[in-house]
Amino acid sequence: MSTVSGVNQNVFEQINQTNQTSSTSTSQTEEDSDMFMRLMIAQLQNQDPSSPADTTDFMQQIATMSQVESINQLNTSINAMSQSMLSSQAALQASAMVGQSVYIPGDTSEVGTQANPYAHGSFNLDTSASDVRIKVYNSSGSLVDTMQLGAVEQGEHEFAWQMAFDEEGNPEHPAGDYTFTVERLDDGEYSAIDTNLAYQVNSVTLGENGIGMKVNTNAGSFDVSDVKQIGV
Repeated sequence: MSTVSGVNQNVFEQINQTNQTSSTSTSQTEEDSDMFMRLMIAQLQNQDPSSPADTTDFMQQIATMSQVESINQLNTSINAMSQSMLSSQAALQASAMVGQSVYIPGDTSEVGTQANPYAHGSFNLDTSASDVRIKVYNSSGSLVDTMQLGAVEQGEHEFAWQMAFDEEGNPEHPAGDYTFTVERLDDGEYSAIDTNLAYQVNSVTLGENGIGMKVNTNAGSFDVSDVKQIGV
């Protein structure tokens, strides 16, 4: 199981940073060019008529301005190329997510269908707990099952739940949405903790220039920044 970090997450951060840098760079380039022209015009307007600017010096100033413009144009081209490459890389990585399961913060999942025969989830403990239990509720809010995990160490933990079957092989509960509440025991009382559930990615939506990528699941669309893990 891989986390959405490192290269994967950095791609989208780099795209945002590139766009911000590109916008700032373009604005700065225009300001520098305008300032250079203003200085040259001011120099010509305020020169001593009896001792005009030396032609050689004036041509060197023009040549310098031309070099600055060329460098700025080169920087703009490189920034555009870099942004294009980042967008393409994001698109390739997005396509690889289709069909994968992703863990996203939430507590409700469809269970009992052919596509989702059982539920996968995870939770994180910042400290060890003497007892952890997971309560399962149906769409009507009725408690249908309780999983007692006992003492659980600090860290990330996973769980899976499949509804029970009767002697004839029929599920005891109908397929539908089920809610999972993970609780830890502290000082004699249970308190709920955050839960992540696994959903299969049906498609991926990319925003302009690869920004604002969303993963689309049966449970809805989620920002890629919400994805905690990929794979079950």
